[in-house]
Amino acid sequence: MEAEAVAVSPIVELELTYLYEIGRVSEPAAAPLSALERSLGLQVVDTSLTELVGAASGLSWTRDPFDRLIAAHAIVANAPLITADETILEHLPLATWG
Repeated sequence: MEAEAVAVSPIVELELTYLYEIGRVSEPAAAPLSALERSLGLQVVDTSLTELVGAASGLSWTRDPFDRLIAAHAIVANAPLITADETILEHLPLATWG
């Protein structure tokens, strides 16, 4: 991460907002994203929703719409995806953890 720019899909912000609304995380999305922006220079990378949906449509290995769109963003950007999600790690060659 030190050699490359650290980026996040805007879908991550939407998922964090949803998780906050249902009580699964304790802070609104802006809090962790702002902290990561300050500490790591995190950038939100915008990509066409049409491109993301096109790529996500082929990811039948998950029913989670957030996972599909986040994985699709990695595919469209040809960028590594850092995740602890076992399903994503198993099915997405761009995914890594640790």
